[in-house]
Amino acid sequence: MNKAEQAWRELASIDELVTQESPLHRMHPAGKLFLAVLFLMLTVSFPKYDFTGLFFYILFPVVGYQVAGIPMRSCFRKLRMLLPFLCAVGIWNPLLDRTILMKIGSVELSGGVISMITLMGKGILCLLASFLLAATTSVGDICYVLRKIHCPKLLVTLFLLTYRYLTVFLREVAVMTESYHLRAPGQKGIHPRAWGSFLGQLLLRTIDRGQALYESMLLRGYDGEFPIAKAEQTGRGELSVVIIVAVLLLVSRVCPVTELLGSIFVG
Repeated sequence: MNKAEQAWRELASIDELVTQESPLHRMHPAGKLFLAVLFLMLTVSFPKYDFTGLFFYILFPVVGYQVAGIPMRSCFRKLRMLLPFLCAVGIWNPLLDRTILMKIGSVELSGGVISMITLMGKGILCLLASFLLAATTSVGDICYVLRKIHCPKLLVTLFLLTYRYLTVFLREVAVMTESYHLRAPGQKGIHPRAWGSFLGQLLLRTIDRGQALYESMLLRGYDGEFPIAKAEQTGRGELSVVIIVAVLLLVSRVCPVTELLGSIFVG
């Protein structure tokens, strides 16, 4: 299995997670999208030295993954290529900011180390929240909500087609790579002399498959709008859950919940 086919299978496995049954899967997509966006906005709004404030925020994705019945390790396994970039964020901060701001026992933590940990924590939390939304909500449902809040039809359609064409692109790369290796057994990678023809054929094949995909969408009645299989109205129970979670997110962002809990247990 080449890398392109592996990436295609990883993307397809995320679509399989959407078909599972759980309270979070059955929740209206508008509530899930609202909570995800609110969580991301509040997470990135923490000051660069406030890494203790992120501790309480870990609770929200942990509970979300438990309710959805999705192992949290699946997020790190499927998005493992992004983890090095998250860990590299702020890696130079310890060299630029050497002011000692905290001391734990005999270990002194500079402002650069604290800001680096905070940035990494923000990135991991945002990654967990984004993957949870993608694993419990289909692209069609997300587009449905975007149209309901009057996002431009062109942008929503572009978002949908980009996601759909990405799978087509990866599949074509996998097929062409496999065909090339069958014609050149034992060769590692693609020879530089074949890069031009390979990319040209890939472009033509992807355009043809993409056009066929778009025509299939039109034959099924696609007109830029996105029907939804779930009920149009959000139940009172779901609305209450959304309000409670949103209030908890806002309160935990404004109030130093972690410090208060620490003072209670320590005191």
